Amino acid sequence: MAPAPKSLDRRAFLAATTLTGVGLATPALAQVSGETTAANSTEMDSELNATIRHNISSFRSLEWQPYFSSLKNGAVLVDITSRALHYWSEDGLTYKLFPTSVPLTDDLTRRGRTEIIRKVEGPSWSPTPAMRIRNPEWPEFVGPGPNNPLGTHALYLSWQYYRIHGTHDTRKIGRRSSNGCIGLYNEHIAQLFGLAKVGTQVLLI
Repeated sequence: MAPAPKSLDRRAFLAATTLTGVGLATPALAQVSGETTAANSTEMDSELNATIRHNISSFRSLEWQPYFSSLKNGAVLVDITSRALHYWSEDGLTYKLFPTSVPLTDDLTRRGRTEIIRKVEGPSWSPTPAMRIRNPEWPEFVGPGPNNPLGTHALYLSWQYYRIHGTHDTRKIGRRSSNGCIGLYNEHIAQLFGLAKVGTQVLLI
């Protein structure tokens, strides 16, 4: 029988989610995120505080067995509710738990099984056709660098347009803030990038 999950205490969670500090978004990132204007900063702060209170109670380590039949090629579990990403190596010796950003709305959220099909360091970004319809003012292409919404690294999934990636806007982590992808702090996606490989299985719940 698998041991009961161990909850992270308040100190551990806050250290995990705020160690890098809350950076200010560049104008380009503010435009792409659509969330960083002064008009809604109070609402953002309120939501962030509520998120932290919620995640302190739900951000916990998990066993892989209830979710995967094996650890072949390693495994990534993304829990949309607790806004956490879990990684297990194929040999079961390495386990990582990272706070994430998740999609803004339920209709942008996809759940189920997929896998990593491509890894890119220094990714470029282009909005999807649906994003262009919703936000015609967004740029058609953003190259690698500090204004790129995908951060420093990206793991491409078998689902078209879906990625696990970094972000230069650290305020997004722990919040509903993406258009469908899963975001991590840049230092965390760099760790995951080094551990995961093409073929690593991914489950979003």
